[in-house]
Amino acid sequence: MTPAARESLGATLAFGNAILNGTAAVLLFAGWMAIRNRRPDIHWKCMAGAFVVSALFLTSYLTRVAVSGTHHYPGSGFWHVAYLAILGTHMALAVAVPPLALRTLYLARKKRFVEHRKIVRFTLPIWMYVSVTGVAVYLLLYHPPG
Repeated sequence: MTPAARESLGATLAFGNAILNGTAAVLLFAGWMAIRNRRPDIHWKCMAGAFVVSALFLTSYLTRVAVSGTHHYPGSGFWHVAYLAILGTHMALAVAVPPLALRTLYLARKKRFVEHRKIVRFTLPIWMYVSVTGVAVYLLLYHPPG
């Protein structure tokens, strides 16, 4: 594969990753709203969907890195600092999402709702933050302001 083809495929995968992250955020929010409205059937479907979409994201992200490598922010100044701050917190918290999500889904599946409620207080905001900042990282890296 030529370098130009690798870069093009990498950019396409990065866009797809942003869509997957955005979809996960929407599903997480919809699942949160469903449980607040006492709709556990919809809640479960949304959260399971968010998990599947996030797993697809991870697979696609690792593929993108293998195909086109890491990328560096193209600018400098305020937006570069903002990008690094968002990226740093995003990456640090992203490491926590898979074990938190797996444990949270496991507890729900086993109907251990007291424990589920305790862990979800951490899982949901972290997972939502990672999903939303994943989109922000994409936008800043591939469509920088100014």
